[in-house]
Amino acid sequence: MPPRSAPTARQLRLGAELRKMRERAGMTAREAGELLSANQARISNIETGRFGLSEQRVRTLAHNYACTDEALVQALVEMTGERNRGWWEEYRDLLPASQLDLAECEHHAVTVRMATVLHVPGLLQTDGYARALFRGAVPPLADSDVEHRVSYRKRRQEIFYRPRPTPYEGFVHEAALRMQFGGRDTAREQLQHILDMGERPGMSIRVVPFTSGVFPGSGQSVSYFAGPVHQLDTVQLDQSHGMLLLDAEAQLEKYRQLLDRMESIALPMAKSRDLIHHVIRDL
Repeated sequence: MPPRSAPTARQLRLGAELRKMRERAGMTAREAGELLSANQARISNIETGRFGLSEQRVRTLAHNYACTDEALVQALVEMTGERNRGWWEEYRDLLPASQLDLAECEHHAVTVRMATVLHVPGLLQTDGYARALFRGAVPPLADSDVEHRVSYRKRRQEIFYRPRPTPYEGFVHEAALRMQFGGRDTAREQLQHILDMGERPGMSIRVVPFTSGVFPGSGQSVSYFAGPVHQLDTVQLDQSHGMLLLDAEAQLEKYRQLLDRMESIALPMAKSRDLIHHVIRDL
């Protein structure tokens, strides 16, 4: 089987975790290859996500690396069993690969925590609101590209409508609530949608008010996707040049603290709803 030309975020992560495991064991790629009757290049391709491997191979490597964390090993084993292509692959030739990686992270997350300052989180956006954002892109997007992005964003939200919806905790700054992207009617519809979503099981949407003063971070959006074990958590940041995924423990800890700080200054859910109602009345 030829190497993958474009590994997904999950495939890259599986390889990266196996590399970390090997390095903690103080073993070279050549030595690891010998244990599998493979060469160094094979191990390198596995660790960069270009080659897949079986459940048994993952267990064999974990055993050879003296890993005793069975929960981590099991989580990695389950990542090898994903043979079916996710729905996001339908957009492979229509959207940047990083956008597909985002849907993959959301789909597999055990819980999602998110903080935004200037816009409503993508997982909570209405079609009209999302369309207005995409129409403001620089450089401008063709109408067909805008619609592809809107439909894709809508499909990402299906994680809330599964038999077992993904638990969600969102912190939205008051500034985002008062932005009238798409005009007053679109803004009003968007705010009502936030209220409606907040009534769903497992959903917590809280507002960080202007009166909270200084808040952590520089205003960038932060998403934290919890994995089945904490070693497989992932942070996603929105940047002007694209999306960034982080998984180093120091980075994860930094953004856990940032989100904890946002949680400490956000209004309780009931008062958050009151503030959203107040913003709607002001429109």
